[in-house]
Amino acid sequence: MNVFSRGIRNAFRNTIRTTSIVVILGISIGLSLTMLLARQAVQQKISDIQSSVGNTISISPAGFSGFSSVNNSLTTSELSKVSSLPHVTNLVESLTDRLTTIGSTTSTFSFPGQSTSSTGQTSLTSPVTLNTSNRGSSGGGHFFVAGGGTLPTNFTPPVSITGTTDTATLDTTALTITSGKALDGTSDSNEAMISKSMASKNNLSVGSTFTAYGTTLTVSGIFTVSNEADAGTVVVSLPTEQGLSGQTGDVTSAVATVDSLSNLSSVTTAIKNTLGSSTADVTSSLTQANNTIAPLNSVKNISLFSLIGAVIAGAIIILLVMVMIVRERRREIGVLKAIGGSNLKIILQFITEAITLTILGAIIGLIIGVIGGTPVTKLLVNNSTSSTTTTSQFGGSGAVRTSGGGGGGGSFFATRLGGSNIVSGVKDIKAAAGWSILLYGFGAAIVIAVLGSTLAAGLIAKIRPAEVMRTE
Repeated sequence: MNVFSRGIRNAFRNTIRTTSIVVILGISIGLSLTMLLARQAVQQKISDIQSSVGNTISISPAGFSGFSSVNNSLTTSELSKVSSLPHVTNLVESLTDRLTTIGSTTSTFSFPGQSTSSTGQTSLTSPVTLNTSNRGSSGGGHFFVAGGGTLPTNFTPPVSITGTTDTATLDTTALTITSGKALDGTSDSNEAMISKSMASKNNLSVGSTFTAYGTTLTVSGIFTVSNEADAGTVVVSLPTEQGLSGQTGDVTSAVATVDSLSNLSSVTTAIKNTLGSSTADVTSSLTQANNTIAPLNSVKNISLFSLIGAVIAGAIIILLVMVMIVRERRREIGVLKAIGGSNLKIILQFITEAITLTILGAIIGLIIGVIGGTPVTKLLVNNSTSSTTTTSQFGGSGAVRTSGGGGGGGSFFATRLGGSNIVSGVKDIKAAAGWSILLYGFGAAIVIAVLGSTLAAGLIAKIRPAEVMRTE
């Protein structure tokens, strides 16, 4: 019988001891794998946040307010300098205006910043409904008029119209096209996209026409949006809105996307220097993003230290076990040496025994790690971080509050200046146990066995057959 088969057989000489050792090693290896999975999952979440969340910069004209009567604006030529800056991967430019429904009384009442020109009208009726009862489902007031006064009997809310280079989103909120097609945000065409509630309110479908600024526009697509405040907005391409409103080259807001959160601060500074503080207000979500990532970094460090501790604990366990086994088998080792067994062969026999016990423990540990990886990771994250909330920037103070066309609440013309959205699902994290991780865990088990056998091997080498026989 060779040294390897003898080592494997010796691992099962005492069933109770073998079972106890395997269970303890399994828990240690399972904890090691769990911490490894947790660290990998948290690192992946951090990478996701750094690459796609909180890495946007909002740009608006200096002092601009969505409710201001002053028509401040940036220009596409000014913003072209931003597009060419290093680490800027995308720039969405928008121009927003509000149109009066033809036939609606506006002589005695108008919204701050609303166009009063004869061409600033549309045949559309906003799907947004005003709650004039001054009562809501919660008993609070939902309606007021800036500066006091009352609304005319045939008053209808103005219709917002936004020209944008990215017609897939509206105020950083994704649009879902339910029929028709999305517009090319850079082409100049008399086409528009409207919300499903807008289409229903005005009996329109894809291919139907309506008027805005005295021009006939064709409905190219109908969309739904999660934010009912955007249901009263008509979406056109930026060149179309610039031409229709007579604001050629003007932009009222822009959102720059940076390739990584680590570059957000430097790019924000670069944009401020490029445009100048007197020209543009530049803001980012750096603080919110850093607050989101900071607890995850803490979890990553905790999992790393726990991983190291679990590996060391496993090595110590197998070390103590092997030292105990060597002491118990001193006579056996002495006899083997007396009949010609070399130190190397005997050491290999005990290392094989240690590896056998560790492999059995690794099987249990891998099961524990796969099952416990996600729950433990979520527990660590939940205890270290709280969900962040999506934040948006709103301008102005005077407004008419409304109920959305679909029943949702909100200010129907609140202008968001491209506020950055921080993912609220930081706690929604999963630990994936791929084959590479399992192999790492198995490799760690072998390392534990080898490390735990080193001191035992030294003790074996010191045993002298004559001394053992004399003692016996």
